[in-house]
Amino acid sequence: MTDVNFALPLLRDGYVPAAELDALRTEQPIARLELPEGIDVTGWLITRYDDAKAVLGDHQRFSNDFTRLAEAGDLQSLLQQDPGGLGLIDPPDHTRLRKIVTPEFTMRRLRRLEPLIDGIIAERLDAIAAAGPGADLVELYALPIPSLVITELLGVPYEDRDEFVDHSADRFTFTGDIGDSLGQIGESLKYLRGLVEKMRANPDGDGLIPQIIREHGDDITDTELAGLADGILTGGHETTASMIALGAHVLMQNPDYVSLISNAEPKQAQEIVDELLRVLTVVQVGFPRLAKEDVEVGGQLIKAGELALVSLSAANRDDALTPDAQTLDLRRGTTSHLAFGYGIHRCIGAELGRMELKVALPELFRRFPGIKHEGDPDLVDYRMFSIVFGLESLPVTW
Repeated sequence: MTDVNFALPLLRDGYVPAAELDALRTEQPIARLELPEGIDVTGWLITRYDDAKAVLGDHQRFSNDFTRLAEAGDLQSLLQQDPGGLGLIDPPDHTRLRKIVTPEFTMRRLRRLEPLIDGIIAERLDAIAAAGPGADLVELYALPIPSLVITELLGVPYEDRDEFVDHSADRFTFTGDIGDSLGQIGESLKYLRGLVEKMRANPDGDGLIPQIIREHGDDITDTELAGLADGILTGGHETTASMIALGAHVLMQNPDYVSLISNAEPKQAQEIVDELLRVLTVVQVGFPRLAKEDVEVGGQLIKAGELALVSLSAANRDDALTPDAQTLDLRRGTTSHLAFGYGIHRCIGAELGRMELKVALPELFRRFPGIKHEGDPDLVDYRMFSIVFGLESLPVTW
């Protein structure tokens, strides 16, 4: 069995995941993974859809607990960071904290944000018009929309918003040193704990953070609340921004796609967005899982203490999910894709992200029907070796 380099699931040819992932899914769907320095355990890369669901959905036998990962890698100094958040803890703590935030992310509650989202998108379209013809869609559109929505949702004071969003930007690029990546998380959490302390001292503001403080008080610590805020920020900002930019990039390359989304009713717009989410899968890998006991997945024994890493981008291109899964088909309809994960750790902000995307992409092309790349679309500046795939910039004109 050939070991697979840890960076492979982060590699792309343009926006298409590396062809080697397709080969692995067919020939070696549970492949031994060469982990970065500092993680001294046996790792496995999962590339098939059914196997991915089996691992992601089994919280009884697989752990997301950050402390287990740090101990397995003998990274004791990192344990002091306690990153928290829903993605890096197990039940019963996960159950308790998710119960606190879940009510705010039901569709019934989220619908109250629709006027806010519509207004932010309209303002950003005006900003593009004022800047052009010619603008960077990442800077003027993709980044500001989720930034403004998330900070408004959480109740971050206006004067803190730039710093709040800056802390999500650098953590996803993988340099080969797990300590560097987690160090970025530590800096973000240090800032967020300070922000939570200020809000706890004066919890009268609007938004989710002060609301949780008022309703749950001492039932949730500052560290836990900072972790939740960090998870909502990183899960709802970088990912949605990447999807807006990459979605526009892909759509602009095909006039039929532009016509389809420009004329789409809300239900069809949502189906188009879901197909883009499946094919682009901007969150390229799931949170690493550690086996709590010996588990057989896809015919391969994963022993207790070994690590399983799911390639979400590979699993979403498996024909077991949908026929001809390698092809982008905007008329395919909604599928049970894994772009938001699966099981108890599925992204809690998934519906909020879908709401933003189903307005941001159609309205962009309705407002600027002649929008196109400024330059060769094959030469756009992709974010390389990043857990969250995206674009550094997207120059356009009209």
